Order: sequence, then C-alpha cells, then structure tokens
Amino acid sequence: MSIFSNIKEALKQQLPFVAYRKPNTSLLKGWFQQNATLITSENYSESGFIFAPFDSREKAILIPENQSTYFEEEISIDSILSNNNTKHTPDTSSEKNHIQLVEKGIQAIENNQFKKVVLSRKEKVELPEFNLIETFQKLLNSYPTAFVYIWYHPKVGLWLGATPETLVSIQGTTFTTMSLAGTQVYNGTTNVSWQPKEIEEQQFVTDYITDKLSNYCSEITTSDTETIRAGNLLHLRTIINGALKTDNATLINSLHPTPAVCGLPLEASREFILNTENYHRNFYTGFLGELNINSKKSNLFVNLRCMEVENNTVNIYVGGGITRDSNPIKEWQETVAKTTTMKKVL
Repeated sequence: MSIFSNIKEALKQQLPFVAYRKPNTSLLKGWFQQNATLITSENYSESGFIFAPFDSREKAILIPENQSTYFEEEISIDSILSNNNTKHTPDTSSEKNHIQLVEKGIQAIENNQFKKVVLSRKEKVELPEFNLIETFQKLLNSYPTAFVYIWYHPKVGLWLGATPETLVSIQGTTFTTMSLAGTQVYNGTTNVSWQPKEIEEQQFVTDYITDKLSNYCSEITTSDTETIRAGNLLHLRTIINGALKTDNATLINSLHPTPAVCGLPLEASREFILNTENYHRNFYTGFLGELNINSKKSNLFVNLRCMEVENNTVNIYVGGGITRDSNPIKEWQETVAKTTTMKKVL
C-alpha cells in the first residue's frame, strides 16, 4: 500500500498522520497514528513527529513514534501530474490592511520598540474542486529543495507546505541551523544583486542566532552567505554549525521563534505581532519535523510557504521582514509573489 493510499485511508478513518519529503531527496516518509488521541509534547523529549505553533506558549502536537505505523518509499511523480491553468487573482482587498500594518511596524521601529519585525497575513482561496493528493504531489514536484509535507489531525486540521528553512538539525552533540532572510523573484539565475535592506536583515538574523546560541553551545561557525532558490523565489542563507552544551529542548526553545519569522528583539517584536496582526497565525511560522528519531536525531523545519485546508477553502499564509528601510508597497508586493507561488499548485 503506497503512502498516498494510506493518506486517503487515514482521512477516511479520521486518523492523524503526516507524510513528508526532506530537501533534495526522493524518499517519501509517513507516520500514521493508530488512534485519534490528541497528544502534545511536554518538553521535546518524546520521539515522533512534532508540529508546533508560532506562539511558544501554546502546546506543540506530537504524532508519537510508539503509537504510529511508519512507511517510506521512493517516489517519482512527474509523470502523473496534470496541467492546471486555473488563474487565481490577487486578494486586493487585503492590500490596504497589509500596507497599514507595515506602516505601523516601521513607525514602531522608528520609535525604537525593536529593530525588525516580521508581519504576515492570511489569504483565503475558494476552490470549487480541490484534489488534496494531487496538490500534495504538485508541491513535491515544484519544490525539490524544500521540506514538503501534508499533516492532519481530526481535532486540529489539515495543513500542507513546502518550506525552505531549517530550524535545526541535531545529531548527538552537534547541530546545524541557518539564518534565512531577504526575498526576490527568481528570473532564471541565482547570480543577483541584493539591496542594503535585505543584506542588513540577513545580518540581523545571523548575529542574533549566533549570539543567543553562544550561551548554550560551543565551536559555533558560520558559512558565507549565499543566494538560494525556493520555487520562484530567492533568499539569502547562512549555515550555522556548533556543538551542544545543553539538552535538545533548551536549544529548540532558544531558536524558536527565529528573527526570520518574528523579529529583533524577540519579546518586543512578538508582542507587537500578537497585538497588531489581527489574526491568529496558528502553525504558520511554527516548526515541524522529526523529533528524537533513530539514535535521537532531530530534523526540524520552520513552517513557511504553508496552507491550511478547510473543505474547499484554502488559507495561504505569507509574510515578510520589516526594517526601518522597508517600503510598504513593496512589502505588499512581496507577499503577493509568495501567494502566487503557492497558488500555482492549486
């Protein structure tokens, strides 16, 4: 029985599951929980697949290894994808609200409340016909370098995504994480120029992570900053490695939420987001992935480029980093570019 068949059966039986493919691989993995119990993580010491919200004060949901059936299979899905020429128009009704939100963020930065804040919005797309399996397959095909997943719990909801950002990978006493910031549209090459705003934003994120990890880790090293592609978008990325001097939970809590999804300083920007965005991010900009699997390995990813499915309505979540030099209209256009990427698979 293929993982796609297991997905259909789990949905029919209303049982929790997750199926996913890691970046740059063709191995599709799936965890299918044998009961419908809602299980939460206490301190990230459990084994299984974790799905954590943006607000770290809310509980992270666990599909536990010891209560689930595991499958994996090599996949090649190019040949079974159908063409879809449906056009989805931009949600212009959100434009005024998002521009005003960005203007508030810039004003708060100018008032020295914080240096950076990441502001987001949710866009609803109505779909008279929605094929969940085909949409998941299109995500797998469209994002070979991303962590692509479908996640379901009958007491929580149904989510899909394709994220380019690692929160952290832990193996033994060593870890790897990244700073990711800056966005521009991919136009056939990764050899592009970046504006001072994006370069500054990227350095903010890198400095914050390395400074914070210095309290818990040793031998911290950073790579050169590089341009990477995620679908039709480009980002700046720096890889950060180090050795642990503490437990996994302390490391995870110190990294989440990152400045790439929240801001700097963390507490001030998070409170601004919770008080000003006027909607609940839920699992958008949270994290997800394997927790303490196979000799205590963890591979966790930030939940970006994601969508929540409610019957024939899809909620697409997008945002961007705001600094003193941000242009509200360009920030709106960046979110449109990100929703366009996701809409292509719908």
